[in-house]
Amino acid sequence: MVRSMTGYGDASATLDGVHYFIEVRTLNNKYFKAAIRLAEPFQGLEAEFESRLREQITRGTVTLNARCTDASEQAAYEINTKALARYVEQLKGVKLEGGGTTVDLSALLALPGVLQPPANEEDILAKARSAFMPLLDKACVNLLAMRAREGAVLADELRSQLAFISERLAIVSERAPGLVADYEARLRQRIDVLVQEAGLKVEPVDLIREIASYAERTDIAEEIKRLSAHLDQFRDLLAAAAGKPIGRTLDFLAQEMLREANTIASKSPDATVSRATVEIKGAIDRIKEQVQNLE
Repeated sequence: MVRSMTGYGDASATLDGVHYFIEVRTLNNKYFKAAIRLAEPFQGLEAEFESRLREQITRGTVTLNARCTDASEQAAYEINTKALARYVEQLKGVKLEGGGTTVDLSALLALPGVLQPPANEEDILAKARSAFMPLLDKACVNLLAMRAREGAVLADELRSQLAFISERLAIVSERAPGLVADYEARLRQRIDVLVQEAGLKVEPVDLIREIASYAERTDIAEEIKRLSAHLDQFRDLLAAAAGKPIGRTLDFLAQEMLREANTIASKSPDATVSRATVEIKGAIDRIKEQVQNLE
């Protein structure tokens, strides 16, 4: 089983009148990169969230959003009466031109230190940690399930491209042995014409040497063998992934496949082989695009 790097998972729960919600999104990336968005009271949980994400996600850009809505009476901020009394006392001593002074209550409540959070920071973090961590695990389960479903689709597409390459490589393999014989026949025909026109004589040794040189330059047996081995290895990796990240390995393997295809194209002048090789290279390019989405 292979996994895509694109996915989404969320989870929510209501505990003691507080609704907690967490969502995790992932996109393609060569490495693991986390973007964790938390409200200010929960900033102390960022390192713990990232550590938990790293345990379950190997590659990809991970965006985590966590928030809560508290509709209980405990959510109300407390008024610091001493701070408020101090502000009022100072305002009484202010003399304005034109007489009386009007005090806006909302403006007083907005002054620093007047409203205090309903609990201290440690209590808030402890409560949030006990609520968010199980939800994070659940969201990751949903995320990984989605990545696995998309990975299965990608794996089927990759196997289809591998089968296409195998078919075209079979054409190349079938055609390759006859290339030297065709060249020998054309060479003998041209030599016979030249000999008749110029009255020259060609030594058999020279002819054999030229044919041997051509055979060495155009021999693609090793490239065919290596490309076939790469195809087998690619299939084996897809079959034995078992949830392990193989995207970078497959990307490197696709580069090696393209290297062999390019060598075949450069060494063989045959039109049939050239057409098949062009199709092989096109399929490898599609594979390279797809493996960029695999973890």
